[in-house]
Amino acid sequence: MRTVVIPGAQQIEVVDREIPTPGSGEVLLRVAHVGVCGSDLNYYARGATGEYTIREPLTPGHELSGWVESDPSGELAPGTPVTVHPARFGQELAGLADAPHLWPGGSYLGSAATWPHTQGAMAEYLVVERPMVRVLPGDLPIRRAALAEPLAVALHGLTLAARHGAGTAGSDNGSDNTDGDLAGVRVLVSGAGPIGLLALAAAVARGAEVSASDVLAGPLARAGELGAGATYRAGEEEIPAGAFDLVLECSGAAPAVTTAVAAAARRGVVVQLGMLANEPRPVNLAPMLAKELVMLGTFRFAGEIDEAVTMLAAHPELEAVITHEFGVDEVAEAFAVARDGDRSGKVLVTLASERD
Repeated sequence: MRTVVIPGAQQIEVVDREIPTPGSGEVLLRVAHVGVCGSDLNYYARGATGEYTIREPLTPGHELSGWVESDPSGELAPGTPVTVHPARFGQELAGLADAPHLWPGGSYLGSAATWPHTQGAMAEYLVVERPMVRVLPGDLPIRRAALAEPLAVALHGLTLAARHGAGTAGSDNGSDNTDGDLAGVRVLVSGAGPIGLLALAAAVARGAEVSASDVLAGPLARAGELGAGATYRAGEEEIPAGAFDLVLECSGAAPAVTTAVAAAARRGVVVQLGMLANEPRPVNLAPMLAKELVMLGTFRFAGEIDEAVTMLAAHPELEAVITHEFGVDEVAEAFAVARDGDRSGKVLVTLASERD
């Protein structure tokens, strides 16, 4: 089977590997589409993402859709369309029963965080454990389903924000908005790349009044198409200070973090969705104190992929986040286009366009 591997920085190639055989409790999938994620781009560009460095050839990819090829248990019929929760959870920690994504000892498809590395989905066939599989509803096309994982990341950030006061910002009643409703909440999405666009669309779907900022014109145009009420060209246009109950910082750039803190309203919430560099960077957090802001980190997601599948089926406009699609033999070009944020939103690598 054709398999994409990243041996190290600035290296990507397609190699031939044996089709894996599923064992007990496992399912063999035929992969249709794999989204190119920011972490995949970092592995390719720098040989690392965050603190995790490639130490052996790594197959990237954790955003996928496809079909069941075989299920030894007989529970899933061949040809069943699916997506995958890419996490294998580790050992439960006391007090974190509802946050399995934070348990130690887990793994994630296409990640160098483990040794040996956890190989990813950018191959024609993939074996996963049965609990990782999510069967698609009949009204969700296989192509759009490749957005389930990044949409789940965005939804997790919104859920955390709601739990920590977004929706009650500026009030003194001390209540938490635990159901995720963002009706009337003023939201700024900072960074309108693929995660930012999905966070924007999810916030709109939850009732928020959403604006977006980015340094590039292309992402801002796409944000407008997905429901942003206002857009701001960072560095050229002034982003209103203290105007937003919730800021979703999706770029990971240090200047954007500073702007996010300035843009948040008093007792507002700032959620850091974008991956930050694993090194000191200058950020001005002084306004956090005077405004009593809540600042949250967010890491992957727990069970939000099920909500993501439902939302993708109900909102066909979300497919507009996908701007480019390449065959597996064009993977180097796919990664080059995905690195051009002005030109591209979500880029897919397609390994099979229809069920054989």
